[in-house]
Amino acid sequence: MAEIKTVVKFGTDGWRGVIADDFTYANVRVAAGAIANYVLEHEDAKAGVCIGWDTRFASLSFARVVAEVLAKAGIPAQIAKEITPTPALSFAVRARKAAGGVMITSSHNPAEWNGVKYKATYGGSGKPSIMASIESYLLKPVPQAEKAAPIEEADFAPEYIAALEKFVDLKAIQASGYKFLVDVMYGAGRGVLAGIFSRAGVPFVEIRNEINPAFPGINPEPILPHIKATQEAVAVEKCDAGLITDGDADRIGAVDEHGNVVDAHRIFSILLWWLLERKKWPGEVTRAFNTTKMIDRIAAKYGRKLNEHGIGFKYVVDFMLEKEVLIGGEESGGVGISKHLPERDGLLNSLLLANVMADEKKTLGELVTMLQTEFGVHEYGRVDMHIEEEIKQSAIARAKAGVTELAGMKVLRTEMLDGIKFFLENPGCANKPNAAETWLLLRASGTEPLLRVYCESCSKESVEKVLAAGQAFVLKGAQA
Repeated sequence: MAEIKTVVKFGTDGWRGVIADDFTYANVRVAAGAIANYVLEHEDAKAGVCIGWDTRFASLSFARVVAEVLAKAGIPAQIAKEITPTPALSFAVRARKAAGGVMITSSHNPAEWNGVKYKATYGGSGKPSIMASIESYLLKPVPQAEKAAPIEEADFAPEYIAALEKFVDLKAIQASGYKFLVDVMYGAGRGVLAGIFSRAGVPFVEIRNEINPAFPGINPEPILPHIKATQEAVAVEKCDAGLITDGDADRIGAVDEHGNVVDAHRIFSILLWWLLERKKWPGEVTRAFNTTKMIDRIAAKYGRKLNEHGIGFKYVVDFMLEKEVLIGGEESGGVGISKHLPERDGLLNSLLLANVMADEKKTLGELVTMLQTEFGVHEYGRVDMHIEEEIKQSAIARAKAGVTELAGMKVLRTEMLDGIKFFLENPGCANKPNAAETWLLLRASGTEPLLRVYCESCSKESVEKVLAAGQAFVLKGAQA
């Protein structure tokens, strides 16, 4: 008998697919069935599951399908009354002592995508062992209860927003006089920061806050080119910083008072420095394999252990559950602070950036300059290559086979924690004080049909040169 297969596959934080192609009601039921089996076998199913949904096309409808599958299996379901940010759903799971959480979102993906994220009892992404367990239940029969469990509506926002307001010093932010541009990218963060700032008397302007599942002209990912509107609005509205959240508001992006992009690496570095220098909170630091090594330098200065791990926030969660971890982060804008949640939270991190500005009496641009002066200039770039599978696999195979030179630079060493990373001897950095290491990383995405090329170096020129060489290396397979 032929093995039954499914397109549903749980990646770094759940399963995503193209709506009406593979993200269908039938496949959502498959994913929900696997989650139901996991909850029945490993959690207190009577505690129920919290279900949230975002601004994407048919998210509420898909959320109801998940609720029905769970309820038929005897698992009570609480489904959000309103559009809900992912971190608010995670907070609700922990606060309500639920058996788990399901978020219908495709985060930062293009408009035609949607997805299913799973959140564990502790209020964060399922750690690798949990995600592997859920995946093992795909297509297995789901036990049906004699009587379906109840499905109830719930408002997950108030308790979460109250926690945000308690976590940061809103009085200091208000007293600073800084004005903020808030860009929710048509996503689930709409109204959250706006409401908090309004109540606290903090000047702000919110943009792209209407519900539009088409995400007109952009992907809801807080990086260029999708944040050009933020850059322009900061200048027009004379704001001191732009705070940006992605489609489900768990990731952060920012621009400074001049409209310059402050990427996730710099945001992570600013928050880490502030927590160590000002808050002096205990704990180790974790970062993903594709994240800036400025984090290593900051952690070393303050005598904190630095843990490097695979790409995906579930690895941060793993560390947070096993050790005393202060903060963990990844390249794509996900930063988590364990005192809040073992979860990335773009809304909290936006407020914390405003808090740092207020405490240090520095604009976002001035904070970046301060860190680069002390820890060295670190410039970063990423290119997403949408290429055929054959070319992608050829590039990875050639990279693993051994490379001695890239971009005219000697390969000093290679690391393969998650993808293939080449550390390069860069003559252009030799005379720069405290220069950043130059490295290039090739990694095939676990959730999308693409290969990502990352680079960090001591200057933008070096980054561009090395990225170009990395792309040329990948495309050699197309010419073979």
